[in-house]
Amino acid sequence: MSWTVQAWAVAATILLWWGATGLIASLIARPSRTYPGLLWGASVAALAALATLWWIRDDPTVPGAAIGFVAALVVWGWIEVTFLTGLITGPRRALPASVAPRGARHALAAFVAILWHELAIIVAIAAVAILGFGHVNQIGLGALLVLWVMRSSAKLNLFLGVRNLGEGFIPPHLRHLLDYLHRRRMNALWPFSAALGSALALWLGSQAMGDAPPWEATGYTMLATLAWLGVLEHFLMVLPLPPEALWRRVAAPRAAPDAIDQLGEQRP
Repeated sequence: MSWTVQAWAVAATILLWWGATGLIASLIARPSRTYPGLLWGASVAALAALATLWWIRDDPTVPGAAIGFVAALVVWGWIEVTFLTGLITGPRRALPASVAPRGARHALAAFVAILWHELAIIVAIAAVAILGFGHVNQIGLGALLVLWVMRSSAKLNLFLGVRNLGEGFIPPHLRHLLDYLHRRRMNALWPFSAALGSALALWLGSQAMGDAPPWEATGYTMLATLAWLGVLEHFLMVLPLPPEALWRRVAAPRAAPDAIDQLGEQRP
């Protein structure tokens, strides 16, 4: 595969990642009365994306790989929208007063708070896997798996404690989730998360540089770039730079300082 095509794949992935994140943040920052229309639109788009993934599952071309990747991002966008609007989160909201802000009970409470969201991710990925089972173009499924792995790692690090909690992306109706997070400079899991994310990105990149046909190399390049962006998100958690700075004009308002100071803050 030519360097021109690889550069195009990298640039397109970065633009899609930045643009999709900014678009969702700007829509969530709007009044909640706009959410029904947003949910309908996201659901229709997700169904269209699933149909597209079924349609291109036997398309071993560079456009087919790119379309599969974009369709997967649309499906993931539906997952994010249903979560951030509060439609699909979990059966528990506020942290029970009887649960200390640390330990196994706290971890279980945090998981229950986003249980339906996690199940929605599994169902969406399973649906894409079933649609493409036994067919050649699996780039969409690969994109969803990379997003799932990197986002799960990010959630674990937010729970264990990082410098930046991304409060600017959390709408008011989900501020109770901040009760389950901790603020500290870094936690013991973070270096392993960054290292494993980097290893995943390097492996995907090596697949793109191997003997794969052009369409598959394009897909692997986009997946590798997506993994590197996930690693970047991990670094934004611990650097003295709020991640919202990349989308400052579209991110939702930050939580009030008094509320943030009550997050069970821990300093080493």
